[in-house]
Amino acid sequence: MSQLKIKEKKNHFAFLGNFITILILVVAIGVCAYAGGNLYKIFSEYKAGTDEYAKISDMVVTEKKADVKDETWVDKETKKKVWTAPIEVDCKKLAQINPDFVGWLYVEALPDISYPMVHYKDNDFYLHRTFEKQDNFAGTIFTDCQNKRNLGDSNTIIYGHNMKNGSMFGQLKQFKQPETIQKSKYIWILTPDEVCKYEIFSCYTAEVGSDTYTLIKGPGKGLVEYAEKMQAKDTLGLTRREFDVKDKVITLSTCTGNEATRYVVQAVKVEP
Repeated sequence: MSQLKIKEKKNHFAFLGNFITILILVVAIGVCAYAGGNLYKIFSEYKAGTDEYAKISDMVVTEKKADVKDETWVDKETKKKVWTAPIEVDCKKLAQINPDFVGWLYVEALPDISYPMVHYKDNDFYLHRTFEKQDNFAGTIFTDCQNKRNLGDSNTIIYGHNMKNGSMFGQLKQFKQPETIQKSKYIWILTPDEVCKYEIFSCYTAEVGSDTYTLIKGPGKGLVEYAEKMQAKDTLGLTRREFDVKDKVITLSTCTGNEATRYVVQAVKVEP
């Protein structure tokens, strides 16, 4: 083979090698750009969601004054004892912003879990829509569509996303650590008609579609049996309590990263 042909062959392979290298670089840059674009979109959406809820909170939530220590007081009109919550919420303004509003959820041990709740005719609408009905993966905290709007059922199921930035129910899994509930075992829901206080009695991982998600409409023996069964699932070793047929339970549920399971925190309503 002549020197010229050998040189031409080497040049051909060199060109081919350079072409492949450039092609790999172009593909890599394209993949990085696509991934970067997706990350930007995700974080932009996260920010939009947290910004909206921060704005709403600033408008309607007031922290309780440090010198206000009494947890209960007597309503002058009804003559009934009522709770004083750690926060005050303008429920009227929230209902004006969104008529689907049913109450404000506040978890004492995890004060960042402080959000408006909604109720709708299905469980899909607010899955990826914010309280102001903007498309956003964070969605809104919402009660099961089969529950009553007024939280009057014996078991009300409340859903929220396990967001990676810790928003919505992203911090709920911190109840897996005993020190979290040692801070406080209470959850508050402030509605237009009532300040409701709930005591946590069970924290655990549940299977999707399990008896945890049993909807109990009214008072009765079924509630006691259900609550005792749920209490037995607790993984924190919380103090066992007795239940009454008139008790009202809330079930906070969020995803775990495993499609087959959910992390659950359950609490029972405490009368003042």
